Amino acid sequence: MADNKYPVNLLDTPFPMRGDLAKREPGFLKQWQDMQLYRKLRERAKAQNRPLFILHDGPPYANGEIHLGHAVNKILKDIIVKSKSLAGFDAPYVPGWDCHGLPIEHQIEKICKGDAKAVKANPETHARIVAYRKEHGLDAKSLELPPSFIRELCRDYAARQVDIQRRDFIRLGIIGDWENPYRTMDFKTEADIVRTLGRINANGYVTRGQKPVHWCVDCGSALAEAEVEYEDKVSPAIDVAFRVADTDALSRAFGGTAIAGDAHAVIWTTTPWTLPANQAVTVHPELTYDLIDTPKGLLLLASDLAEGALKRYELEGMIVAQAKGAALEGVLLQHPFYERKVPLILGEHVTTEAGTGLVHTAPAHGLDDYIVGLKYHLPTDNPVGDDGRFISTTPLFAGKSVWEANPLVLETLQGSGALLANKKLEHSYPHCWRHKTPIIFRATAQWFIAMEKDVAGDTLRGVANRAVEATEFFPAWGRARLESMIGNRPDWCISRQRNWGVPMTFFAHKETGALHPRSDELLEQVAQRIEQEGIEAWFKLDAAELLGDDAAHYAKLKDTLDVWFDSGSTHYAVLRQRPELRWPADLYLEGSDQHRGWFQSSLLIGCATEGRAPYDQLLTHGFTVDEHGRKMSKSLGNGIEPQEIFNTLGADILRLWIASADYSGEMSLSQEILKRTTDAYRRVRNTLRFLLANLSDFDPARALPVHELLTLDRYALVELDAFQQRVTALYGRYEFHSAVQELHAYCSEELGSFYLDVIKDRLYTMGADAEGRRSAQTTLWHITQTLVRLLAPILSFTAHEAWEVLRGLDGSLEENVQLATWHAVPAVGDAAALAASFALVREVRANVQKEIEVQRADGKLGSSLQAEVALHASGDTLHALRALGDELKFVLITSRATVAEGDDQIAVTPSEAAKCERCWHYTSSVGSHADHPGLCARCHGNLFGNAEVRAHA
Repeated sequence: MADNKYPVNLLDTPFPMRGDLAKREPGFLKQWQDMQLYRKLRERAKAQNRPLFILHDGPPYANGEIHLGHAVNKILKDIIVKSKSLAGFDAPYVPGWDCHGLPIEHQIEKICKGDAKAVKANPETHARIVAYRKEHGLDAKSLELPPSFIRELCRDYAARQVDIQRRDFIRLGIIGDWENPYRTMDFKTEADIVRTLGRINANGYVTRGQKPVHWCVDCGSALAEAEVEYEDKVSPAIDVAFRVADTDALSRAFGGTAIAGDAHAVIWTTTPWTLPANQAVTVHPELTYDLIDTPKGLLLLASDLAEGALKRYELEGMIVAQAKGAALEGVLLQHPFYERKVPLILGEHVTTEAGTGLVHTAPAHGLDDYIVGLKYHLPTDNPVGDDGRFISTTPLFAGKSVWEANPLVLETLQGSGALLANKKLEHSYPHCWRHKTPIIFRATAQWFIAMEKDVAGDTLRGVANRAVEATEFFPAWGRARLESMIGNRPDWCISRQRNWGVPMTFFAHKETGALHPRSDELLEQVAQRIEQEGIEAWFKLDAAELLGDDAAHYAKLKDTLDVWFDSGSTHYAVLRQRPELRWPADLYLEGSDQHRGWFQSSLLIGCATEGRAPYDQLLTHGFTVDEHGRKMSKSLGNGIEPQEIFNTLGADILRLWIASADYSGEMSLSQEILKRTTDAYRRVRNTLRFLLANLSDFDPARALPVHELLTLDRYALVELDAFQQRVTALYGRYEFHSAVQELHAYCSEELGSFYLDVIKDRLYTMGADAEGRRSAQTTLWHITQTLVRLLAPILSFTAHEAWEVLRGLDGSLEENVQLATWHAVPAVGDAAALAASFALVREVRANVQKEIEVQRADGKLGSSLQAEVALHASGDTLHALRALGDELKFVLITSRATVAEGDDQIAVTPSEAAKCERCWHYTSSVGSHADHPGLCARCHGNLFGNAEVRAHA
């Protein structure tokens, strides 16, 4: 249509076809920063008294550059915050960082030890260490650095990591209070973490005990549940015979069966190194147990497992008696290599899934063992030190690591004849998530938040279960997962034996271990000091300053808090303390691993302090994988870093991929997927460019009222309103991938394949100020405003760019699209009737297009404008078609269209009229004006003003 000698309305726009996002997005960011966009959002929301929506940021750990998982998490949060703001909420976003803990301390230790990679990455820290050693006359490789200096280095390191991550989060287009984020190492936050501990203690949930905990030898510290991951490990699976020391008791248990010779209770274990701590053997009270006569003597085995066990021992035997497990309680056994008698006891945790049905029980090395041990008052003797080695008083194995002890235990058992079987078993085993090494269970004196302690007639587990019931989950399966984890979790071990962490600011009696009776009062005094000086205030505190004479009897605890306690208490330290926020939060959003991490720690602390969860909703997203479903890793070479994407394609491409993916499962990414995402982005951008170009000569002040719009344009507003309602509802339900599908469908189908296709003729060929063209532009004005706002939460940079063009047309628009709310689409009085009528018209249109394509394929037609259509219809369809009048041929994109009553029928014939050189319509009016014989009457009038100025839609 553009290549003819007669002018048409082909306009340009400053919104370019090529986004060139990677180069141009930083400039848009600078505009946001220069205008202080986040501050203006808060001021506007406050001035309008908007309702609050609070998404509390789960703090990423301040260690290393952000990866793709960080980008997914932060962009999903940003989409929600922006969509809520556009929906009319005051949605502040305060980003945060988790700054204490072992990974940072470990990095400092590596630099101290001269690790080349760590030194190269942290030259400032290394220089400070060198200077400190020189100033204090220490050897150049000395590791004897004071804890206070180590903490100082940790704080500086964490601050640099925060700055590195903040830079990239901002580059992703995340709007937030970046100048005032929360950091768990801020003095005020550290003080509030301490206060949270005090409230939990005051409520009666903090306990001290010698309990088995996950222990990482490499960390030298207890681990939280969230710091444990399970990997396959090969272990020795052994069957061990415990000789019965009291055969008379065994005889009575089996109804007086005579016991001739030795009898043995047989256990099965995959941790031979725990046998030195054995204190009992547990059987299930309801299981049936066989006493089997074999060449090795009488063997006691669970009936359901006896056949498999005898096969492992390569023995045959005969059952001489049977008894329930309950009858065996109290029978004494001889420890297989120590001079120690151990009892048969009863426990519900015994199963018949594997082994022998008799469980080796060491309360120092297993939670089930510990619990059943409490019932039977078994000692919790732990022979393994912090370094994973047996203490010096351990017979046979002193000084050996637990892994070195395994073969020695087997050798000892073999020598005594107690080893009945030894097989290799590959099984799932707990590992440290940092060091990727196997961990152990060992009893240590630790501090816990009790799950089952009765506090005011209830337990923390009970309160937490009710809190889960009251929470809304996205996706819904998150509820069952969190319920399971709360139901099965042990007491929360909150103490750690490290330097870089918030201290447990209690004073404990030197002999009894009991906390000082004025703990609440003392803790607040300490918190006030920490608020001024940070955690160093505790470490340098002389107890006598607060305790006076009591200092002779009480000592400061040396433990620090589990970092999950730090982040889990931020709902108090942040939401309760910042005036622009509110407790509880509306939403927490994190990856699916946080059901055992931040979701759970926050829930427990909320329930222990406030009696409810600190959130109303939980949203969980999956992990990123490659196109084959494999976890992204450097070793596989299949990882894609967010920096690579925003430096080459632009952050909006990354944002569009994240929004397009179904976050409820694994999120696949590859170069091919990025290419498809870029193609999808290009279609949206081209739509925006078309809209903006055709508005470039439009004056919004002269927009037509709805009742003056042509029928098709009023229908377009009806569809626009329905489209906006669908998309905003999807935003409200956090279904972003469905919102993206709606946006794409609207651009490509509703606009590209229908409305814009139909009105091109009107936009291009009518007089610039003709009412028919102004009707179309008025509609485009509403469509563009609506579309740009709906795109803004996802394609934030592109929406900003388009909004700048719109503001060039109407300076009264908000300074930035993020300051706007959803567009108020003008109401159409006969909306329902129009929608119903056009549904019928579009069905006919689709059938006409199919018939035209058939004839084009047969060579009977060129373009659809060469076609003339004769339609027969009846009922509502006939009424809908006739209601369009002359507009019908333009809706069908044909040069002529007639409608007659009759059975449904479509007749398409090639036009015999001449083709207008300007509009390309075939019409008998071509040549009706001798001065311009190549023009139809309509084009002649549009150009020279002497005919049909307002001819059609």
